[in-house]
Amino acid sequence: MPKRSLRSQLLAHRRALQHEVWLSSSHAAQHNLLSLEEYANAGCIALYAAAHNETDTRLIMAAAVQAGKRVLYPAVCGHRMVLRHVERIEELQEGAFGILEPCPTGVDHHADEADLIIVPGVAFDLSGHRIGYGKGFYDRFLQHPGRTAHLVGLCHDFQVVDNPLPVDTHDIPMEIIVTDKRIIQIKK
Repeated sequence: MPKRSLRSQLLAHRRALQHEVWLSSSHAAQHNLLSLEEYANAGCIALYAAAHNETDTRLIMAAAVQAGKRVLYPAVCGHRMVLRHVERIEELQEGAFGILEPCPTGVDHHADEADLIIVPGVAFDLSGHRIGYGKGFYDRFLQHPGRTAHLVGLCHDFQVVDNPLPVDTHDIPMEIIVTDKRIIQIKK
């Protein structure tokens, strides 16, 4: 299935989720992520603010702050994405594309400063490849030459497809995909 068709189909499915289903799925997926060794060992994690029924991350944020981890959230600046430190979810405000972002006056951080980066997506395959919204912000951001962070795709289980996704040369695969039903360790 072409990228555009798959993206449309999965976005429609995700938008149609009833609140209770979204909440239950998000809760289970976040608990699965919190069980990862990569999360336990991370001193600095990058999250995203969920939009349009993406898997929520607020539970991860609360657990990370309580554990003394440094938490960064993405902010879009023109054609690039940066990370900014956030201590409370209330610090986020509506930014690019209507998605919650950290304050625009915060210090910019880059992919090489996080130990674990939680990546949203529209679809993931069993090889760790992802389809995003098509703007390329994460793809460009993750290409930072000094990045050593573990990459974890977080999504609802229906967003993981069995067939390989179309891959572009700039696509960076995830190491792990976490859903409400399973944890998929990608074989290298």
